[in-house]
Amino acid sequence: MKNKNIFKKIIFHVDVNSAYLSWEAVYRLDKGSKIDLRKIPSIVGGDPKHRRGVVLAKSIPAKTFGIKTGEPVFSALRKCAYIKIVPPNHSLYSFYSNKMMDILKEYTCLIEKFSIDECFMEFNNISYNEVLKKANKIRNHIKSKLGFTVNIGISTNKLLAKMASDFKKPDKVHTLFKEEIKYKMWNLKIENLFMVGKATVPKLHKLNIYTIGDLANYDLEIIREKFKKHGVLIWNYANGIENSKLNANRKINVKSISNSVTTPKDIYTKKEAYTILNSIAENVTSKLLKGKYFCQTISVTIKNNNFINYSKQKKLDNPTNSINDILKVTYKLFQESWKKEPIRLLGITLSNLSKDRVYQISLFEDKDTKKSIKIQEVIENINSKYGDKFITRAEELLKNNVKD
Repeated sequence: MKNKNIFKKIIFHVDVNSAYLSWEAVYRLDKGSKIDLRKIPSIVGGDPKHRRGVVLAKSIPAKTFGIKTGEPVFSALRKCAYIKIVPPNHSLYSFYSNKMMDILKEYTCLIEKFSIDECFMEFNNISYNEVLKKANKIRNHIKSKLGFTVNIGISTNKLLAKMASDFKKPDKVHTLFKEEIKYKMWNLKIENLFMVGKATVPKLHKLNIYTIGDLANYDLEIIREKFKKHGVLIWNYANGIENSKLNANRKINVKSISNSVTTPKDIYTKKEAYTILNSIAENVTSKLLKGKYFCQTISVTIKNNNFINYSKQKKLDNPTNSINDILKVTYKLFQESWKKEPIRLLGITLSNLSKDRVYQISLFEDKDTKKSIKIQEVIENINSKYGDKFITRAEELLKNNVKD
């Protein structure tokens, strides 16, 4: 029986429920507000006055209208005209994140902060009953002292603990041990598996893989042939195989890296825009490499000559720190979002940053990607010594090759 087992190692994944929105709600209630944002249709994100930007977090009532994280605010308003829009306050979120970490440190020093609203905890030589008691004690401690709720996933590795925390929400504790995978995880849709991105899902569907169980029981050699190393990774994940160690020294110091350029005059052509985007991409990639980060989301912002902003973002299947990857996505986002209006500002934001091994093991890079990263690192070393533009990418010099 489980309650007689002593686990040599147990991993908790602690995940704040609708973090940004929950923290906004708690803060406002503490300041005397009579409205709990968590109990009404509400979102965090964008500019409430001009109704621009994207949804960063949503309440459960907002979810019933079909509102999704990452969609434009104007789209959310079409689904619910009276939805409450709250602008993001990242300093507030850091405050509550740190308060939660202070509580967690009372239970173990083996903590890995995975992002601002989630972390892994490790416990050793602990019984099944103690595991459940400790998880519920932590959950209730956070709720009673800080006022917001968390889900806690429990397993013997980080992957399964993270998958477990995504089960029914909010304010729940879930286990996902090896013997529970078949009936708790395999019936889930394939897109719910960690590291299976939107671009991969239709390719898996062509192989009649619709659930995690379908992938877990598929011929590994066929998966390897179709998807290379990434296929092996997600096949292992579908079978609960993941062996990365908890990194208690890991810190998330930066949530995003961004840069923008306000032009002295209106920009009318794609050629001019690409020249500016090249320069911005060089800047943000330089910061990415210096911080030894990988990014998984790239955003492009455009401001027209009426000073109206609009932006578009893309989440990558696999994190990158390659200038070639970043430029390729940047150009595509610009082409898809530019309305042929005169431009006064261009910006690029790299977000969803990580240094974590769980991400890095999925970085299957071809020789060209590895080469471009190495070249960029050499450029950064030379430019840091002799000046920012001592070496410049050919794209900037060959800008006349861009057709409008």
